[in-house]
Amino acid sequence: MQSLKAKRSTKNNANDPAPSRISYRLQRLWLTPFFRSLLRTGVPAFSVALFVAWYVSDQDNVDKILVKFSEVRTSIEERPEFMVSMMELKGASDEVAEDIREILPVDFPVSSFHLDMALVKETVEGLDAVKSANVRLRSGGIFELVVKERIPAAVWQSHDGFNAIDETGRRVSDLAAREARMDLPILAGEGADKHVMEGLLLTMISQELGHRVVGLVRVGERRWDVVLTNGQRILLPEEQADQALERVIALDQAQDLLNRDISVVDMRQSNRPTVRMSKTALDNLRQIRMIEFEGINQ
Repeated sequence: MQSLKAKRSTKNNANDPAPSRISYRLQRLWLTPFFRSLLRTGVPAFSVALFVAWYVSDQDNVDKILVKFSEVRTSIEERPEFMVSMMELKGASDEVAEDIREILPVDFPVSSFHLDMALVKETVEGLDAVKSANVRLRSGGIFELVVKERIPAAVWQSHDGFNAIDETGRRVSDLAAREARMDLPILAGEGADKHVMEGLLLTMISQELGHRVVGLVRVGERRWDVVLTNGQRILLPEEQADQALERVIALDQAQDLLNRDISVVDMRQSNRPTVRMSKTALDNLRQIRMIEFEGINQ
């Protein structure tokens, strides 16, 4: 009886459709997202990484890769559509254009991949005469450089010599002598380049005095003196210098002030303007007083 039951049990187990424990656990593991990703992605990636590590462990293989990469890169960079054959310079005078061509570290033709446009812009704008520069690549392999130059507004005389400067005080160019730019007003003294706009305003106002104006001198980096011919000077205050100069011009037009024997018109104290007579006038005044004094004693 027992033998019959054992045979039936064995037969039932052989026909049992349920999976075994190992098969069940493998199926459950396969249904886990992490395990499936590991088998589908992780194992192939690890195999590839292992192969690459083995391949690059040989220096000859690395050299071959680098040489091939360099050849491919060069073949792409030197394609005709990427080559820049010439530079077109706009907005620059002949002198500035010559300076630009001398300082630019570019030899044409050159690949656009080797053309550092930011460096070109920075280099060109480093010139004193250049206010700004715009660069761009045009079709046909043309490198366009558009330059805006600084416009000289005055001549600044300092201990370093003569310099043409713009309205912001930036140096435009060196000058061998004042005569090189007689068309520009002259500003002298330390700190004059930091107050160009004020100096230009005073220069414009002083045009009422005609050709007697020589230029302006910055004194103590605080105020201006207007230098006139025959050694005359108008000493202006630190504040409202333009109004003080207009008062002197009004006095000159009304009373012919500057045509008298006066060496200095001091307007530093607006409520107490004073004048200083010239040495010749003082000597004449002393002689007159001596004659009057001798006449009284007689």
